[in-house]
Amino acid sequence: MAYASDRERTKFDIQHFSLYYGDFKALKEVSMQIDTRQITALIGPSGCGKSTFLKSLNRMNDLEGNVKTEGQIYLTDKEIYTEMDAILLRKKVGMVFQQPNAFPKSVYENVAYGPKINGIKKKSELDEIVEKSLKQAAVWDEVKDRLHKSALGLSGGQQQRVCIARTLAVDPEVILMDEPTSALDPISTLKIEELALALKSQYTIVIVTHNMQQASRISDKTAFFLLGEVIEYNKTETIFSMPKNHKTEAYITGRFG
Repeated sequence: MAYASDRERTKFDIQHFSLYYGDFKALKEVSMQIDTRQITALIGPSGCGKSTFLKSLNRMNDLEGNVKTEGQIYLTDKEIYTEMDAILLRKKVGMVFQQPNAFPKSVYENVAYGPKINGIKKKSELDEIVEKSLKQAAVWDEVKDRLHKSALGLSGGQQQRVCIARTLAVDPEVILMDEPTSALDPISTLKIEELALALKSQYTIVIVTHNMQQASRISDKTAFFLLGEVIEYNKTETIFSMPKNHKTEAYITGRFG
């Protein structure tokens, strides 16, 4: 577990964490620390375990059944599998998915959904949260005149930023992003990247990406996954300029994966 002096710096402390789907060992003895208010990128070929690892950080894998875990993941000073309720954990650790998954409701109702579930009923309070979250997600100016129209009428990039606003509305500590720009055009991708860089002053961000340039542009640290293992984890600059493992070098130079 992280010691008191490290607690401010370390958001997640992962120790010898393994995950099985039935008999298949999808993650193998992962140990790493994820720093507070930094962007950590998870890279690696398809099927290497990076999305499985990401979903372990807020126990989304619990929903898949026949899942067994070993080892520990501490969020600050609490072990998330034994000392935390999964619903409380998911309030603290929000998730943005690969495809924008706006609800078939108005923009306002999408963002107000989480706060309402958490007991906020007062309209003035909800109005304030919705506006603040949409501003934080850099989409307020584009949607303020259509708050009560369906979010599904927005472009893909706008929907993804509304989904980020929905995550921010419940005041999380961490934002997990699972390839959040893979379904978007280059301009929308750039907006999401700029948004992630702006949000890291307040939130810890962990992002799965297949885009090497994206990882090198926005992340502070990068973990390279291969066959369920972390092969290398270091400052992003080091991973991309002086990787210590030949497998990392082969992947980032495009020789496999």
